[in-house]
Amino acid sequence: MKTDPGDIPEPDRVPGAPHPRLTRRVIGQDSAIRDFVAAARGQRMHHAWLLTGPRGVGKATLAWSLARWLLAGADSDDLSVPEGDPAARRIAALSEPRVQLVRRPWDDKAGRLSAQITVDEIRRLLSFFHLSSAEGGRRIAIIDAADEMNTAAANALLKVLEEPPADALILMIAHQPARLLPTIRSRCRTLRLAPLSPGQMTQALADQGVDAEAEALAALSDGSVGEALRLAGQDGLARYQQIVDLFAGLPRMDRLAAARLADTAAGRATAEGDPFDLAVTLMDRFLTRMARAGLMGAPLPQAARGEGALMARLSPDDLAARAWAGAQARLSARARAGRAVNLDPAALVMDMLTELAHLPPAQSAPPARA
Repeated sequence: MKTDPGDIPEPDRVPGAPHPRLTRRVIGQDSAIRDFVAAARGQRMHHAWLLTGPRGVGKATLAWSLARWLLAGADSDDLSVPEGDPAARRIAALSEPRVQLVRRPWDDKAGRLSAQITVDEIRRLLSFFHLSSAEGGRRIAIIDAADEMNTAAANALLKVLEEPPADALILMIAHQPARLLPTIRSRCRTLRLAPLSPGQMTQALADQGVDAEAEALAALSDGSVGEALRLAGQDGLARYQQIVDLFAGLPRMDRLAAARLADTAAGRATAEGDPFDLAVTLMDRFLTRMARAGLMGAPLPQAARGEGALMARLSPDDLAARAWAGAQARLSARARAGRAVNLDPAALVMDMLTELAHLPPAQSAPPARA
């Protein structure tokens, strides 16, 4: 049975957030914007650009903004286009004939998104360039994300990059560019995007309608707007507060509270998120932040009530920081490996919590109450 197109999740959209093509402003990536605009105005436009950087810092938003700016014929320095521009409206509706989006396809037989971008998607891109060439003018392909291509797709794309069609522009988003073929990377000009500062994060979240608790989201997401939106959409801050509250009681752990926390990892993954992935991600963030606080010798900006005092007590120095960092690498990998073979998600998270309760830094006694 064929899935209704309206029910198919978009693999290039953060659950609970609008698609990047609908975001009209790029925040915090002025250097990348200047480089591209200078190339476009100087008639030095490369046929393929690789947009790299951590997840969620605006790579896809930048790619769509570049496409919109070029096709609207805008002359702005910041990629803005006039309100109501016809090309911008068509791009927002995914109906612009000069733009082709390449992303992981839906597998009707499996009833889920494919794990990779397949060669068929690149063949459709070739058809797009071939069929649209008769109309003339610039044609733009956005590949999100290029590091999700399988080997056959990557080899097919390489042929396009070696002999690019006239007036073709390929914008490739890569979260892990090292996974791409070196021959693909060598044929692209790279735009490197950086994590956003706290102030830029607040602006970007406000643009997405997220004003409440923006500072805590910015602290927990480490400069990634996409991750902040994912956490906001899945009640991530409340879940993170549970973790902080649980560890605040060490060296004694409230087993009932730990069990309740572990139970949040159960449940079926949906288009809006995976409860297990969220639980392990938040544990990762907690352990990473504890390790970073110990290395810095000072607490980080708080992402939850009482987190600063907890960092000062449980990660006061380099020795404690190494213990937390080692636990993060070991326990996260073990939990995800266990989930891959269908072990109980709640039991996997409970196992993480139990081991962490016996970690040497966790044995520090809480300060006595006056």
